[in-house]
Amino acid sequence: MTEYAWNPDESVRERSRLLNAMRSAGFGDDLAAYREFNARAAGDPEWFWRRVVDDLDIEFATPFDAVLDASDGKPFPRWFPGGALNVAQICVQRHAEGPLAERTAVVYEGDDGTRRTVTFAELDEQVRRFAANLAGLGVGRGDRVVLFMPVVPEAVVAFFAIAMLGAVAVPTFSGYAPDALATRLQDSEAVVLITADGTTRRGNPIDMKTTADAAVAMSPSVRHVVVIRRLGGEVAMEPGRDVYYDELPAEPTPVETVVTEANDPLCVVYTSGTTGRPKGIVHSHGGFAVKTAVDFAYGFEVGADDVVCWITDLGWLVGPMLMTGPLQLGATIVMVEGLPTYPDASRMWDVIDRNGVTVQGIAPTAARALRAAGDDAIKPIPSLRAFVSTGEAWDEPTWWWLFEKVGGGTRPIINYSGGTEVGGGILIGYSVFPAGPAAFNAPLPGVVADVFDDAGRPVVGEIGELVITNTFPGQTHAFWHDRARYLATYWDRFEGTWVHGDLASIEADGTWVIHGRSDDTLKLSGRRVGPAEIETALLRDGRIAEVAVIGVPDERRGMRAVAFVVLRDDAGEVSVDDLEAKAVAHAGKGFAPAVVPVAGLPKTKNGKIMRRLIRARYLGAPTGDLSALDPGTPIENIPTTSTTAGERS
Repeated sequence: MTEYAWNPDESVRERSRLLNAMRSAGFGDDLAAYREFNARAAGDPEWFWRRVVDDLDIEFATPFDAVLDASDGKPFPRWFPGGALNVAQICVQRHAEGPLAERTAVVYEGDDGTRRTVTFAELDEQVRRFAANLAGLGVGRGDRVVLFMPVVPEAVVAFFAIAMLGAVAVPTFSGYAPDALATRLQDSEAVVLITADGTTRRGNPIDMKTTADAAVAMSPSVRHVVVIRRLGGEVAMEPGRDVYYDELPAEPTPVETVVTEANDPLCVVYTSGTTGRPKGIVHSHGGFAVKTAVDFAYGFEVGADDVVCWITDLGWLVGPMLMTGPLQLGATIVMVEGLPTYPDASRMWDVIDRNGVTVQGIAPTAARALRAAGDDAIKPIPSLRAFVSTGEAWDEPTWWWLFEKVGGGTRPIINYSGGTEVGGGILIGYSVFPAGPAAFNAPLPGVVADVFDDAGRPVVGEIGELVITNTFPGQTHAFWHDRARYLATYWDRFEGTWVHGDLASIEADGTWVIHGRSDDTLKLSGRRVGPAEIETALLRDGRIAEVAVIGVPDERRGMRAVAFVVLRDDAGEVSVDDLEAKAVAHAGKGFAPAVVPVAGLPKTKNGKIMRRLIRARYLGAPTGDLSALDPGTPIENIPTTSTTAGERS
């Protein structure tokens, strides 16, 4: 049985939007009742999603005829057919006309210390003006507009201006190289690119316009480039194509908000595949609006009095989610550029306190970096009600540090796992129910998840494939112009079942654990093991700040584990033999890896450790698509098998 770390008190349960929704539907308010509630939701989507739309005030300009049309087959559902809504209207325009008009909608915290705020009324005015200017540049319904920019307020303006026109936003990572950006411009056939002159990272200026120019030179569909002055320096501007954002007409001819159908595309978010070209994940106005509302309102308990903060990038789904979920609920969002440890290790706690943040998003990688900086950097965060964690699997030592040392044991860490492809979460650690460390206590509302073995049979108490056996709003409408690849990626393995690509397990008491990506699986001593299990064991050695475990071929055993460890600055002189002895003590002889100390681990620009890339580099195999690699975490930190010393045979 799971030993619960978090047990909510009545103050947490009394304000719960989820429990209120359950009670109003005639259910109890404990975890067993939630499971009954969710079973009803899965079995009767017409009943459930109509209740959600009403309860969360998701305004449809035209009422939908039905909740679900599955006539095109299970992998291609159409949600809320006949209905019409525009995300710009429900997230911005309606609040600008009501009691929230003067409430702060967006706060921007820049890497260089810049702070800016925008109210709902100001956001509405700026969105309408920019939409009119985009229309003046020829952008119309269905056109794709790529966003290559930092998380400045203009990014929020651009996202909703594009939506207002019925065009399609294509957010991309702000650190892409020209080839990676060009691939997305070409695949989406974008007509406009919105970028910035540059940004900063650790206080250092980073040129973005030169990258944009090189990418546009390879992308003939792009007719115009809009440039935001983030750094304020001079950049090359091509006459007739490029225009500064602040030099667009101040009073353009107004345009009306397009009445978009519920299944019209809102955005295409590209994710990097392990091989081949990136996958264009398609989200619609209706599905994405409903899914983000559910996840933030019922999952994170966000309401109009909340301030939600995340260190993110537009190219990670959390960027569009943060704009769409909290804003439609009337909450304030805080968008943070840069790192949680720059200019010092107290930055995150300062941001929380300065802005009165109530819900703080954090990735395990960021928590490990903060932990490595030492406890002296921790500051009081009285406004904070909860952490939300997503991005990758936790190691328990870091989870306990965040829960006890930072949160004082009084703030839940709402564990949240899903993906770009599902528009948000699959599993969650609800704050209104007891939860174990680094674990989940249920699927999100309307989601039917399970764990299958290799034969497609449900299993309990062992690691298998995380699957979804129903469909729900927010799941991708296939890949952009590539239905066959979409089916092959998620639907072809088990009949009528979405295979998500994560390793998971369910305990007998219903507790869920994510063990990592399926393609990171290790088979050691005859047992299937996720890398997170071994990494958690190794991180019990207080000298280790970060670790990534991979499996490599072994002639005698078939596979063995290798751990790449980053030592804490105060670790002192440490021998590999000593590290490996500790690894045996903590992980057990059958699972203990060879240990390779490194200066840093390759990560994506949103902080995920790239184990696939580490394995390819170490074994001398082709590294494939590197577009998601953060240039500040070079792959060259990882040695190859021919240069590694001290590895166990």
